Amino acid sequence: MTPLLDVARAVRSLAAGELVGFPTETVYGLGADASNPDAVRDLYLAKGRPSGHPVIVHLGRDAVLDEWAVDASEAARRLVARWWPGPLTVVVAASPRVSRIATGGLETVGLRVPDHPVALEIIEGFGGGVAAPSANRFGHVSPTTAAAVRAEFDAEIAGVVDGGACGVGVESTIVDCTEESVRVLRPGAITVEMIGALLGSEVLVGGTTRAPGTLASHYAPAARVEVVAASEIGARAAELAAAGTRVGVITEHGQVSESGSAAVVTLATVESPEHYARILYSALRSADDLGVDVVVAVRPERTGIGVAVADRLGRAASGR
Repeated sequence: MTPLLDVARAVRSLAAGELVGFPTETVYGLGADASNPDAVRDLYLAKGRPSGHPVIVHLGRDAVLDEWAVDASEAARRLVARWWPGPLTVVVAASPRVSRIATGGLETVGLRVPDHPVALEIIEGFGGGVAAPSANRFGHVSPTTAAAVRAEFDAEIAGVVDGGACGVGVESTIVDCTEESVRVLRPGAITVEMIGALLGSEVLVGGTTRAPGTLASHYAPAARVEVVAASEIGARAAELAAAGTRVGVITEHGQVSESGSAAVVTLATVESPEHYARILYSALRSADDLGVDVVVAVRPERTGIGVAVADRLGRAASGR
């Protein structure tokens, strides 16, 4: 099994060109030296990630944006001044310091400073940028605990640092700052409304720029995922169970009877959009651990971080 590392060993491993799992406030990342093409190539191989799909480069608190970006816009500077450290990634023109393997061959790079003490201790101890997608096989469910990382990888990585469960639970907001109008490519805890309020200008949503986590199918368990209204979840779960399907539900309180079919298991009970974000991936991983055939998930509120939860569920429902 993948070994647990302390921070000092993780720093030495990164410096040696090895791969290291580490916690952030969003999800666990699988890190490699962003300036080492061989290490980043190994990162892609370990994940089974397509070579044209870029990864985010994580920086320390003392990072100078202009060392990693070329001609960063005023919008990018305002965003990082407000939300670094935090769950925000800005896409900017990449400096020569970033391996073009990490950018998927693009001349742009996604940068962020994570808001997690262990992540920052590792990155700052290493003294460079850490290229780090989520620490799971490509397209699978992102990990929010060290145990989930250990279940994904073995000898391919040096180990993982255990920093506890992730506080946010879904990946960072990605904002493309390479054009005159900023564009949110992936929703997260930093919302479109928050970004618009800060910049005082229109924020576009979506686009064709290649960015992590924006493929139609992503974040998917082995089980099929269905997303339904809260009022329909009990009936849908019962219908599937009656047809001989083993069902896992992500539900709101009271929507599925505890005395229902033995073929229906409750994976999680949602209390709020923020809670939904924190438990989503662990619930989807539990579905695979329990061998359920279908996950029936309550449709999240499309406000705040609920937009990001809806995005991840929609991609999970597309399958692997």
